[in-house]
Amino acid sequence: MRVFACLCSLGLMLAPPAQADSVLRLNDYPTEARADYVFACMTVNGRGREALTRCSCSIDVIASILTYEDYVSAETVLSLLQLRGERTAMFRNAETAKTAVADLRRAQAEAEIRCF
Repeated sequence: MRVFACLCSLGLMLAPPAQADSVLRLNDYPTEARADYVFACMTVNGRGREALTRCSCSIDVIASILTYEDYVSAETVLSLLQLRGERTAMFRNAETAKTAVADLRRAQAEAEIRCF
């Protein structure tokens, strides 16, 4: 039994950094941000238990792909793009803004495939 425990501990220490990074990324989203996402998702997809499960899965998938900082950046750009006027033109044309939104869209598409 002790040998098994030692081997498990050793396996955890030798886990590849990418896997450890993925676990850290999955847990770097604040609970409030996850809840906001799930509530908004359930508004669109229904308010039942199945929608709760699928929407929770969806934010978990997104969190495994994007850091919270990248998620916030993309959501901010999307919010600003809803506004009209000259002041928001720089967000429509900025390559970093386009990349942030594209990354979020890809993460959302992956979440859609896995969870819905």
